[in-house]
Formats: sequence, C-alpha cells, structure tokens
Amino acid sequence: MRYAAIDIGSNAVRLLIADIIENEKEYTFKKNTLIRVPLRLGDDAFLDKNISPKKANDLVKTMTAFKHLMDVYKVEDYMACATSAMREAENGEELVKRIKEEADLELEIVEGQKEANIIYSTHIEETLDKKKNYLYIDVGGGSTELSIFTEGKVVASRSFRLGTVRILDNADTEETWDEMKEWIKLHTKKYRNLIGIGTGGNINKLFKLSEEKDNQPLSIAKLKSVYQYLSSFSLKERINILGLNQDRADVIIPASEIYLTVMKCAGVKEIHVPRVGMADGIINLLIEKNLTK
Repeated sequence: MRYAAIDIGSNAVRLLIADIIENEKEYTFKKNTLIRVPLRLGDDAFLDKNISPKKANDLVKTMTAFKHLMDVYKVEDYMACATSAMREAENGEELVKRIKEEADLELEIVEGQKEANIIYSTHIEETLDKKKNYLYIDVGGGSTELSIFTEGKVVASRSFRLGTVRILDNADTEETWDEMKEWIKLHTKKYRNLIGIGTGGNINKLFKLSEEKDNQPLSIAKLKSVYQYLSSFSLKERINILGLNQDRADVIIPASEIYLTVMKCAGVKEIHVPRVGMADGIINLLIEKNLTK
C-alpha cells in the first residue's frame, strides 16, 4: 500500500511517496520516493501578494507531473497542502481551482496552526522524555512555527510570519521579530532547561554540516560556529566551494538566524534534529484516517 504527501512551501514543492508497513496492527511507513522542485513561490507572494503567471504555470505543470507519478506508483490515497506563500497570495484560491481542473488534484491551503499540527503528526512527542520540556521550532520559507511540549503534550503554540524567503525578500518586519521574542519570553519563562527540536530542510542541512553524530543534539555553540563558517563565504562560494544547492545556499543564512534567535531567547542550549517535516506528518495523518480506529 502506498500513500503520497504533497507539500507546497514558499521555497520548494515536495512530493513524498511512502510505502505503508503493517507490523502487529501498528502502521509505519518507509520513504519510497521524494521529489523536491525549487519553485520559490514566496518571492511572488511576499512581494506582490500574487503568484505570477509564470510561476502559476510552473506550479500547475509540477502538480500534473506529481499526479502522473502517483498514478504510476499506484498511490491509494494522498493529501496536498499549501502553506505560507499560497496563504498570502490573493490568487491562491484561484490556483487551487486551476490545479483541480488541470492536474485533477485536490489541494488545501492550510492556516499556520494547522500547518503546525500537521508537523506534530510526525509523532515526535512519543520519542520525547516525558520528564523534560521541549521547544519545537519549524522554520519554513514564509513562516516559523513554535510549540512548547511538556509531559509530551503541546501547552503553547504559535505561527509567526518570519521565514527564510520572506527575510531574503526584505518582507519581514521588526514588529514580527519583536512579537516572536515576546511570545518566547512569556511562554518559556516557567520552564528550565528547555530542549530544542528543529525541523525543516535548513536545520537538516546545518546538522549535516556540523558533522555531529546522528541522534546527538546540536549545541547552540556548534550551530553558531556553522552559521559563522557559512557566512564567511559569498553566495557563489557556498554553491561552488561548499556544494550547496542554489536554492539552499541563500536561505540557509536567514534560517540559521531564526534558529539562533529563538534558541537564545528561550535559553535553549541544544537542539535535536529528527529530520522529519510536513510531508512525514501528512503521511501519518493518512495512516490515522484510513488505518487506525
């Protein structure tokens, strides 16, 4: 059995096709195919409040290709979600209709809180030490989702209009940064020794560059040194010398700044990087919908 997840982000569009595995009435999944297309819809959405005709056409073509792949892979169920860029684009709903007509795919534009809930569906909380408190940080192209877990449950959660593409486009505001810092201080002051959990493509890459061992947390000092190392190279050098993808080489700098700011504000000294994201959460939601009662 196979399910598919489509995540239309502000930086990239992803298709995850997963094989569902049953083991004594417990369902898990194994990633079969992952395709990432760097459309960067956020550039249009955050600056012009509209997805341009060229990017709209590229998105429709990508969705059509994804539909064909899902058919070939015999996917039994899927869920397609669009986040920050499509939320803010005035022609977002119009594009949803076009994708339905031309690619035969149902697409939902999700609000910030629902986006955060989908990411929690990765069930990271099940692997957490219930005696400890955690700050969950998910940094995307258009928004940052923060949540506090205590005793394995979410006690506070908020989505902020701060993201990597938004910052590169100078579409972030000082007020939003201040708002986020205030929220963190207010909601984390009663928790000591908060531990970070970071999700998103950028923190995965930062973790890899840190050369930290798998399953080990990344200290704020190590994260800061990786950020300083990356910042010492020009964009061109990050692509040509460090071998970063073009659409990763620029966003990784503002992503580092968001993670470091959040960790510093919350007094978080280390961050775990489980390498899961929205697409993983979608697959888990499909398992819950179809296979668990």
